[in-house]
Amino acid sequence: MQQQLLLSSDTVDHIFNTSLSQAVVPTCLKSTFIIPVPKKSPVSCLNDYRPIALTPIMMKCFERLVMHNIKTSLPKHPDPLQFAYRPNRSTDDAISSTLHLALTHLENKDSYVKMLFIDFSSAFNTIIPQQLINKLNLLGLNTSLCNWILDFLTGRPQSVRVGHNTSSTTTLSTGAPQGCVLSPLLFTLLTLDCTATFSSNHIIKFADDTTVVGLISNNDEIHYREEVAQLVEGCGANNLSLNVSKTKEVVMDFRRNSVDHPPLTTDSSAVERKTQQHLHFLRRLKRASLPPPVLTTFYRGTIESVLTSCITVWFGNCSAADRKTLQWTVNTAGAPLPSLLARCSGKATSIVKDPTHPSHHLFQLLPSGRRYRSIRAHSARLLNRFFPQAVREFQETRNLERKWRKTNLEVFRIAWKNCMSRYRQALKAARAEHFRKLIENN
Repeated sequence: MQQQLLLSSDTVDHIFNTSLSQAVVPTCLKSTFIIPVPKKSPVSCLNDYRPIALTPIMMKCFERLVMHNIKTSLPKHPDPLQFAYRPNRSTDDAISSTLHLALTHLENKDSYVKMLFIDFSSAFNTIIPQQLINKLNLLGLNTSLCNWILDFLTGRPQSVRVGHNTSSTTTLSTGAPQGCVLSPLLFTLLTLDCTATFSSNHIIKFADDTTVVGLISNNDEIHYREEVAQLVEGCGANNLSLNVSKTKEVVMDFRRNSVDHPPLTTDSSAVERKTQQHLHFLRRLKRASLPPPVLTTFYRGTIESVLTSCITVWFGNCSAADRKTLQWTVNTAGAPLPSLLARCSGKATSIVKDPTHPSHHLFQLLPSGRRYRSIRAHSARLLNRFFPQAVREFQETRNLERKWRKTNLEVFRIAWKNCMSRYRQALKAARAEHFRKLIENN
């Protein structure tokens, strides 16, 4: 068996090296089955399906090796405001950075913020391979690798599979199939040049989800509107089509004497409801006398994941009524909300350790090197947001650690340890106790 594995490994290695040296991907490895997955329910038209590509396992392994090679050849920080497909980045970071930019600007006099949330139509399917290769050449990727990627994206035989039915095969030479390992990275490289031109604007990206943040003062929107016009023009050059019906603009204006904002033209209570639906299934599972570990796993995967999505962003400014509603949902499920303090501390620690993070500069040490510089906030809407809270809590942790190391008193060591591990220990104990009581009462 071991000898057969070695022979198989040598064969795969030879196929891949030959493929790279000749810049040719075998057609059998590019062959793709498209599985239509509904984007929403009910489905009303074909555009409500997402085409997910199923490719051979060997091809996915090849793609991972090529992806690693591409990443090592690229500049270290090509686009700091692209939060997708990068370590220590998530939707939490994208939303927190966007809100911090907006709320910090709103602290200034006679200011407001406009955000344009852009939606592209079939973004991955509209990529023109040759245009992408030209950009990869400009980024410094070697010609052999670029030719391999070009062959990977062109001449792809694919067919659609629905249940036990399979369509006839057709060959495509445009787009990057959704579901392939390389597709997300290639799309981010295609849109690498979509950056803000004016200092008062910021373009935040998470894969193909793009937000233009315009920090406007004294009712001067010239730079913001020029930025949007340039972005639309750049998208057209990249063969990206804006879905105008899903592109939305949000105006954040807290001035007492706010004015009417003219519309922008381009090219001419859900959380509670969702968790309550999942609670119905949890009750059904309990009636079936499933063991507590199964119920706990179901809760963590289907209920807690919804409740805690981006909790560091929105929980700080929740109203008392919203918190009461969330707590009622949690109590019904039989488990507590995760500690916001622990979430903030964990996220702050990861940002401080990552100098490439766009928000790393918010955690600045004072000249003494002992304390972090607090983020000034005149309004509660900024004060209760993630970054001001995180700096305060992170500072508290450092103070406890400093007192312990300075005085060597056990009380400070215990306080520091508790602050660092409070979330993990408290949540584990609370979960066990709540689920024990829940099972006993039912």
